[in-house]
Amino acid sequence: MSEPQIIALIPARAGSKRVSDKNIRVLAGHPLLAYTIAAARASNIFANIVVSTDSSRYAELARHYGAQVPFLRPAALAGDLSPDIEWVEYTLQQLKLLGNAYDCFSILRPTSPFRQPETIQRAWQEFRAEQGIDSLRAVEKCKQHPGKMWVVRKKRMMPLLPLSPAEQPWHSSQYQSLPEVYAQNASLEIAWTRVVFEQHSISGTVLMPFFTQDYEGFDINQPLDWLLGEELLRTGEARLPHIHEKGFVLAP
Repeated sequence: MSEPQIIALIPARAGSKRVSDKNIRVLAGHPLLAYTIAAARASNIFANIVVSTDSSRYAELARHYGAQVPFLRPAALAGDLSPDIEWVEYTLQQLKLLGNAYDCFSILRPTSPFRQPETIQRAWQEFRAEQGIDSLRAVEKCKQHPGKMWVVRKKRMMPLLPLSPAEQPWHSSQYQSLPEVYAQNASLEIAWTRVVFEQHSISGTVLMPFFTQDYEGFDINQPLDWLLGEELLRTGEARLPHIHEKGFVLAP
């Protein structure tokens, strides 16, 4: 059986509100987007690396760092509430019309700059080794356990998870004694392309976990995340993928 062809899909719409233009904001000399492109290229697993953006400025930057932008994403698929399935399906359909079809795709979001080429390689190996799945998704052990979360209704509240034993409620237990729960992070997803066209889904129904390590799954979505990312670099606790190209900063 031949090795399945996989494409990297990197979403980079313009118009982020929580961190303005976060996908192209400069971190350690390069725009954030550049690190995901660099990691994807250095992983050597992808038949193609495509950035999905609604911005010609972002497209110019993406091409500088070695990604393909064969077309822009329509504005209707680039809103704050646009679900991933819309732009993924559109991108795969347009590529198919151009004569480029792929067995699998991986969504690599620019907000995870500490994801390394080795991270992607490890995920691809685990995905290929597993039978009967639709997709793989990056997860990490949750820091805020849902067993200690509440739903508030006016002046009353109830546990979000009503599954704990009555004699020892989870909300009154030590974290170490609670069942392990994992939260997805935004660093990496891999799926068979068929799930998009057959199930209109980016994940399908049978998912396997990919356990990220250290800061591989660190996600920049808030101003505080950006400050923490800079501090992790300053102290050497985290590292960025190596970039060979010269820095490229877009004019305002």
